[in-house]
Amino acid sequence: MSLSLENHAAVVLAGGFGRRIEHLLPDVPKPMAPVDGKPFLEWVVRFLAAQKIGDVILSTGHLADVIERYFHSQPVKNVRIRCIRETRPLGTAGGFLHAVRQTGDRAAAWWVLNGDSLTPVALKAMSESLDDREISGAILGVKVADASRFGTIAQNALGELAGFNEKQPGAGVISAGVYLLRSSAIDRFPDKMPLSFETDVFPALIAGRTRLKVCVTSAPFLDIGTPESLPLADDFIRKNQNYFEP
Repeated sequence: MSLSLENHAAVVLAGGFGRRIEHLLPDVPKPMAPVDGKPFLEWVVRFLAAQKIGDVILSTGHLADVIERYFHSQPVKNVRIRCIRETRPLGTAGGFLHAVRQTGDRAAAWWVLNGDSLTPVALKAMSESLDDREISGAILGVKVADASRFGTIAQNALGELAGFNEKQPGAGVISAGVYLLRSSAIDRFPDKMPLSFETDVFPALIAGRTRLKVCVTSAPFLDIGTPESLPLADDFIRKNQNYFEP
């Protein structure tokens, strides 16, 4: 049975401190950085809404009140938005798990996205990866000319996740921070907190022979987390406007 895009909720990770750009955003959490007239986080929500993913959970932490107040007063059309706050830093995967558990929702699979990055691309291929019942999840990989800031994804001969390489100059495929995970895979997360996707969860899943498909794209990628990348965000949104419209 195919897992359609719209049948699963998305958890957007928006709880980080954003240390590298906090001097540019006094009293504003990094995902709420103003970009082309809206908080960047709203563009992430609109990206999901444009692909008919209408149930969005924001995993908040640092300056959570700012995010909660904004989306309470400025709802996004056709999207149900819930904010679930961490009471202490839990890491990326820990924040995701906390959000899922607090909702009490049961789902066959969950979308996970970072609240400070975007890759404008159709997510259909990731969803279709799970048509194969042996595949427990999918991760979006992006081809970049210089992967030195991020490290790269290692894949096996089947195009599945084999691990992560250390940061080094040169072209490569990096993680876009977009995942689709079956609930059965989430049940196999390590039992610890805080919990990171890249350093804890994915290595443990691979070691347990959990199969995760890497869906590679050449679409543009933006991470607003540095003083150099944040000023690029306005133009990035404008050039990819069709990915943010229903």
